[in-house]
Amino acid sequence: MVARTWVTGFSASRLWFRPCRQDNVVLTRVWISDTEDVWKAAEITKDYKEGDPVLHLKLEDETPLEYRIGPKDPLPFLRNPDILVGENDLTALSYLHEPAILHNLKVRFLESNHIYTYCGIVLVAINPYEQLPIYGEEVINAYSGQNMGDMDPHIFAVAEEAYKQMARDERNQSIIVSGESGAGKTVSAKYAMRFFATVGGSAGNTNVEEKVLASSPIMEAIGNAKTTRNDNSSRFGKYIQIGFDRRYHIIGANMRTYLLEKSRVVFQAEDERNYHIFYQLCACASLPEFKDLALSSAEDFCYTSFGENIFIEGVNDAEDFEKTKEAFTLIGVKENNQNNIIKIIASILHLGNVDICSERDGDSCHVLKEDMHLKHFCRLLGVELEQMEHWLCHRKLVTTSETYVKNMSCKQAGNARNALAKHIYARMFDWIVEHINLALHTSSKQHSFIGVLDIYGFETFEINSFEQFCINYANEKLQQQFNSHVFKLEQEEYMKEQIPWELIDFYDNQPCIDLIEAKLGILDLLDEECRVPKGTDENWTQKLYGKHSSSVHFQKPRMSNTSFIIIHFADKVEYQCEGFLEKNRDTVYEEQINILKASKMVADLFLEKEVSGSSSSSSKSSRINVRSAKTTPKAPNKEHRKTVGHQFRNSLQLLMETLNATTPHYVRCIKPNDEKMSFMFDSRRAVQQLRACGVLETIRISAAGYPSRWTYPDFFNRYRVLMKKSDLTKSDKKLVCRNLLETLIKDSDMFQFGKTKIFFRAGQVAYLEKLRADKFRSACIKIQKTVRGWQQRIRYRKILKSAILLQRYGRGYLARRYADQLRLTRAAITCQKQFRMVRDRQAYLRVRQAVVTIQAYTRGMYTRRIFQEFLLHHKAMVIQKNVRGWMARKKFRRARNAAITIQCAFRCLRAKRQLKQLKIEARSAQHLKKLNTGMENKIVQLQRKMDDQSKELKSQNEQLLSANSNLGSEVNKLQKELEQVRIRHGDGNQLTSLQEELERLRAELRESHEQNQRQEAEHSSEKLLLTQRVEELEKENTLLKSDKDEMNHKILQHSKSTEDQESSACQRETGIQKDLDDERLRYQNLLKEFSRMEQRYDNLQEEVSLKRGHRRNPSNQSSLESDSNYPSISTSEVGDAEDAIQMVEEMGVEKAAMDISIFMKLQKRVRELEQERKRMQNNIDKMEELTKSKVTERRNLTSQDEVADLAYNSFKRQELESENKKLKNDLNELRKNISDKASDGSTSNELQESYKLLLNQLKEANEELDIRKEEVILLRTQIVSGSPRPEQNGHIVVCEQESNVEAEVNNKKPPLDKEEALQAYQELSESKRLLEAQMQTMSRQHKDELEALHTQIELLRLDLEKKQEALNYTMSLSPEAQVEYSVQQEITRLTNDNLDLKELVEKLEKNERKLKKQLRIYMKKIQEVAPVSVVDSSKARPEMTRQVTVQRKEKDFEGMLEYCKEDEALLLKSLIADIRPSTVSATVPCLPAYILFMCIRHADYVNDDEKVESLLTSTINAIKKVLKKNGNDFEMVSFWLANTSRLLHCLKQYSGDEAFMTQNTGKQNEHCLKNFDLAEYRQVLSDLSIQIYQQLIKVAEGIMQPMIVSAMLESESIPSLSGVKPMGYRNRSSSMDQDGSGPSTYTLGALIRQLGQFHSIMGEHGLDPEIVSQVVRQLFHCINAITLNNLLLRKDVCSWSTGMQLRYNISQMEEWLRGNNLQQSKAAPTLEPIIQAAQLLQVKKKTSQDAEAICSLCTSLTMQQIVKILNLYTPLNEFEERVTVSFIRNIQNRLQERNDAPQLLVDTKHTFPVLFPYTPSALNLENLHIPASLELNFLIRV
Repeated sequence: MVARTWVTGFSASRLWFRPCRQDNVVLTRVWISDTEDVWKAAEITKDYKEGDPVLHLKLEDETPLEYRIGPKDPLPFLRNPDILVGENDLTALSYLHEPAILHNLKVRFLESNHIYTYCGIVLVAINPYEQLPIYGEEVINAYSGQNMGDMDPHIFAVAEEAYKQMARDERNQSIIVSGESGAGKTVSAKYAMRFFATVGGSAGNTNVEEKVLASSPIMEAIGNAKTTRNDNSSRFGKYIQIGFDRRYHIIGANMRTYLLEKSRVVFQAEDERNYHIFYQLCACASLPEFKDLALSSAEDFCYTSFGENIFIEGVNDAEDFEKTKEAFTLIGVKENNQNNIIKIIASILHLGNVDICSERDGDSCHVLKEDMHLKHFCRLLGVELEQMEHWLCHRKLVTTSETYVKNMSCKQAGNARNALAKHIYARMFDWIVEHINLALHTSSKQHSFIGVLDIYGFETFEINSFEQFCINYANEKLQQQFNSHVFKLEQEEYMKEQIPWELIDFYDNQPCIDLIEAKLGILDLLDEECRVPKGTDENWTQKLYGKHSSSVHFQKPRMSNTSFIIIHFADKVEYQCEGFLEKNRDTVYEEQINILKASKMVADLFLEKEVSGSSSSSSKSSRINVRSAKTTPKAPNKEHRKTVGHQFRNSLQLLMETLNATTPHYVRCIKPNDEKMSFMFDSRRAVQQLRACGVLETIRISAAGYPSRWTYPDFFNRYRVLMKKSDLTKSDKKLVCRNLLETLIKDSDMFQFGKTKIFFRAGQVAYLEKLRADKFRSACIKIQKTVRGWQQRIRYRKILKSAILLQRYGRGYLARRYADQLRLTRAAITCQKQFRMVRDRQAYLRVRQAVVTIQAYTRGMYTRRIFQEFLLHHKAMVIQKNVRGWMARKKFRRARNAAITIQCAFRCLRAKRQLKQLKIEARSAQHLKKLNTGMENKIVQLQRKMDDQSKELKSQNEQLLSANSNLGSEVNKLQKELEQVRIRHGDGNQLTSLQEELERLRAELRESHEQNQRQEAEHSSEKLLLTQRVEELEKENTLLKSDKDEMNHKILQHSKSTEDQESSACQRETGIQKDLDDERLRYQNLLKEFSRMEQRYDNLQEEVSLKRGHRRNPSNQSSLESDSNYPSISTSEVGDAEDAIQMVEEMGVEKAAMDISIFMKLQKRVRELEQERKRMQNNIDKMEELTKSKVTERRNLTSQDEVADLAYNSFKRQELESENKKLKNDLNELRKNISDKASDGSTSNELQESYKLLLNQLKEANEELDIRKEEVILLRTQIVSGSPRPEQNGHIVVCEQESNVEAEVNNKKPPLDKEEALQAYQELSESKRLLEAQMQTMSRQHKDELEALHTQIELLRLDLEKKQEALNYTMSLSPEAQVEYSVQQEITRLTNDNLDLKELVEKLEKNERKLKKQLRIYMKKIQEVAPVSVVDSSKARPEMTRQVTVQRKEKDFEGMLEYCKEDEALLLKSLIADIRPSTVSATVPCLPAYILFMCIRHADYVNDDEKVESLLTSTINAIKKVLKKNGNDFEMVSFWLANTSRLLHCLKQYSGDEAFMTQNTGKQNEHCLKNFDLAEYRQVLSDLSIQIYQQLIKVAEGIMQPMIVSAMLESESIPSLSGVKPMGYRNRSSSMDQDGSGPSTYTLGALIRQLGQFHSIMGEHGLDPEIVSQVVRQLFHCINAITLNNLLLRKDVCSWSTGMQLRYNISQMEEWLRGNNLQQSKAAPTLEPIIQAAQLLQVKKKTSQDAEAICSLCTSLTMQQIVKILNLYTPLNEFEERVTVSFIRNIQNRLQERNDAPQLLVDTKHTFPVLFPYTPSALNLENLHIPASLELNFLIRV
């Protein structure tokens, strides 16, 4: 034994520092210890030299840190490359140490949500505290048959490994699931058992696997409870052995339990619960069946309320109780036993509530008399109340001489009561386990078993007691076994690979185990103290201190004398000694047990224990210490002397022996946090559990040797970049790898070469990865250098070429610019010359113009000066005149104002006087003043207004006067000027002309002024009109806009409603199509299940026959009843047709269409009528034969009229037969049309119309059959009435020929009278029946007419309502919409009328064809009647037969084959049983089908129904037997699928139904069946075709399944593209067959060749192209499903290179489809999910734009699948980046809107519904050639 330290275990990981480049600085990444996160990542910032005391580090948050290094502080651990982070197997890491393991588990759990990880042979399972969709049946199927390591880590992979090793090595296996409470042990064990139940299901009907799974809810209810760490903690250990037979089917199971925590029954800690069963029962206490239990809420009982929390979030106790009861029923526990168990549980609850009261002395106690809980306890268990009440408070003491009854104190009585409750529960627990074992027990011999051990993990609490001591003791034993097994596996691996083996020291916990279980160990001292009469826990503790204080694994606490410390392999644990002795003794008083033994209900719990003793199969978790009640002492039971510790040690020893005899598989469950939060990782808790469960010890053992292992091909593929070019061409890869390693790694101890693998020390793979990365980096640099140089040269050439081009264009531009300059210079000179000339001329002209202008202005100035002088003189005179007038007016106004002033003063004086007078008057008339108050104001206002108007008038007068004076002065001035002008010119005529001109100008001025006014008036009026018009237009415009908006809104609504209707119609159509496909798929699954059950039945029959021996069956016994799955022609009567029709009318056509029983009733009624018609025909035939014989004997006495009547009657009968056949054919045609429409996916309306037509036709058929029956009865009556005389005469003649005595007797009168009376009576009865039939017919017709009238009235009423609705709708529309709606309605009406007329024409044409057909039949029969009559009259009967035979031989071959009934077995043997597809490969495809149909045609031609039925039945059964015998032969299954479908098509093509005759030739129509309707056999053949198709798919998938993964994902279709990563135990030898060379490797070419072979075989056999397309589609779905499922479960293939390979492989598959013209087969769309998965592996995964592109790209993948692929995505080298968690969360947020199914994997068992479209054959049967190799010489061509 060596000390367990990390330095020695992982010293190899400190050999060198891996550099990584960051900002052009080489940094080395390391792990340093941390108090919070246990380990923290850092980088070395400064080179380290040996001997430096400090290592300069930088943390991830850029914080600098100085890490001290010394003897006690070693170098930090190195970090693994990023490419290795997140590996499936921890042993694949280059550096194997604690921080690397913890970081890898944390990354996988938090970032990728992977809860399973391999650690060598151990599966580490982290509890996610969340339901994950990774345990479905499709996941089980994906892991079944796979090697461990090929898929992602999973509990199913471990289970498959155990199952495979059991089958291969024929050695028992064990799966050991361990972990602390809440880590998920129970769930892991449950899923492992579910895997075994699914993969190794029972072969028979025993349903053992269901019982095994049903035991889980029972054990969880009675053995699991809520703790502070786990809501469903197993409080016991169990080991379940699942037994298998030689075929490795489950045949039984057995369960052993360990150390039930009984103390939980009577006490629970805070926030914990008792066992689930108590709360489940209390939750259902209100149910009627549990009223007598007197239960209530769990809060009301002491035993369930200590934890103060009776509920678990998300758990429904009532529902769980129902599941528990169902599980009890499933495993076979009877109802009364279940009730007893419930009563026991309820009694324990009542026992806990019994109130024990203390007496005054304190040494005794009593129970209250009225205690109801004690009464309920005694009533439920059936014990005596007085005795239980007495012995709860007393106990017996037995000595050698006498017996004492001693009182117990209240505390002692409470402890005794609790002990009794624990004991009862423990016995009930054991009883349930025993009954579960009985239910799982089998009488068959067990060949091997797989054990699943679900046991408690290492536990340490604040207070650790006896239970924790036993649990940790068991874990010490298991850890020892685990260490030795790991060491053994490592040694076997090295020995097998033949490499030098050095002993590896590993931690051995044997000293700790010896401390516990050795002689005078802890358990021995505990048992010894228990045997001491007054032993105490303190005495036992002192003994431990004295005995084991020197032990390394034992310590005494410093501050306590009642506890001790044991140093376990996982941790130090301090145990409190209080209660150890009591729990070890487990004392229960015998008096109480004896009372329970007297009960009928619970006596079995105690008696059975004593009988079974220690030989019980299950290890009991509790024992009883019972003292004898007799006076004489008896030897105590050996079982009672055993303490709990002794029993536990023995059961643990037995368990270890079992485990050592098996091959163990380990599952270590880890609890990530104590808060039960989903996907939250607490590093400190995880490290504690990793240390405790032995995972780190496994790593240490691996790291001490050669942990990294590579196969030679993988190493060659991974590191061939480090090899020389010459080494790559060598064929011996081992030699190349050896030379390379010897060159790269100088220390030979760092690696070893095995037979198939290379073994490396820790860190060497990282070194090789560094060299590989450096090589890639140098190669990248060289590539970059070369590419950049090439780019620069290209750029220089481009620049040089551009410079030369620019120079050329520049020089040309300069030359052109110089020439332009010369031209411009010349042009400038010319322009300057012209410009100067023009400028000088313009200057001259400007000077000249200026001079002229100056002269003109000067002369004008002088003239204006003279005019101004004259004007001034005139103005001065005007001013003088005005001034003088103003002065005169001023003087006049002054005088006038003075006069006015005087007048005003006088008037004012007078007014004042008047005012005084008025005031005096006003005082006397005050009321008048009040009345006229407002008038004064009005007067004043009017006065003011008048004054204002007068002022305005004065001002206007003054203005008028001034204007007149101005005008007068102007007139005077003008007159003066006129005079002057007259004087100056002296011409008088000018004056008159000027006056006239003045008058004219005035007139024009007035006219213009008037016109102006008129225009203004017109303009204002026009403006007003325009304004009004504009307002009207604006109003109209607003109205039009509102109308337009309303119309647009209506149009949008209409378009939306139209789109909604279209979308709803499309959805409805797709829904109907989907429902139809689902219905077909359901029907085909039923057929598949039926074939499976039939196969199972046959297997059972074979087994029974083998057990009973060979018994010969009778030769004439038919196998029709056991082999055929269809109704025979002679089926029993089901019901009456009229009742069925009435039922259809009552239920409705649509419901009746779905009720197949009604349809069967109608079919049976038709068969009944046909049988009645046959019976009547036979009677008529017999009567005709009798008549013919009598006519022949007395042909001389018969007249020609009677012969004609007989011929007419015969013709009439034949006509009736033909009519009956026609009716039968019509009915079958309708039936077939309905079934074909239903199979072709017809809508409900078409189905309804078909059923209406069927009902009408059935009614008509019934009526016509009744009429035909009546006519037949009439004919019989006529025949009977017309033949009395011949019968009588014939009878006399016969009697005369026989003997004279009889003739005399017969010629007597009385017999003749009796005969006549009998004949008359018969005639009367016949006529009576005829009249009754006529009356029934008339009443039926009357009812039909009434129904027709009612129907017509109802139709008219509905039509009227529809027209009323249409009218109301039309009136609510606008005029335009009314016109459109009316046109639409008219078009609809005309279309319906046209369709009705078309249907009428078709019906008329159909009737015409029927009449023509009947006419041909009649003509043919008339032609046949004449020769027959001639033959009857001329020759005897044998000669007639020979003549007919000769006539048939002279006819041409009609495509029929005749055979004798005795040759039927030979025919089927030659055509079905012994035939091989190769024998008929050169002939017509489907030749057996054609030959069988030609034989059926002949049987139909001769009207032999038994022959037809026998041949078809035997054919179907023979095909089934051949397929059963050759069930795995694809060629044979394809051959018979083609022949079965062709036989089905032939039965349709030649059935005579017009629906199948449209593509027939005239000759083929003549070959149609005449007499029989084989619709039922067509349905049977259709079902058989579906079964063969399913078998074909199963065979093809079975052949292809091993090839798919290797071809699509693993083979290198593009060479040297994929890289190989370091793998741990992937494809390790223990997972593969040792005898073979491992699994076969298939390439894509092999898969495509296999598909091509399938396609060519189906084509050669003549299988319909539509069926071939469906087969290819199904196979492509299988390829897609298996490939995608493996991609979703394998981390190693989720890389960019795999995506490239996969995309190339899919393109090759699509190319194969195009090459075989299968583009329309819908096979390519089935590959869409895997195509999108390949694209997802290849696209960028960084930015939000990439996330959006992924969401729009991956439409065929679910959100779970996309996220899973992104989580699994693995870079193959360090230059490729990982997918970040934020990017994955972004994808999840974007895909939340999708309503995807929660299923992760694709259903590989999904089958598309198959359709067999009708494909008629163009082959003429008469041209068919039968090869002689078939040896069918007994067939006769007809």
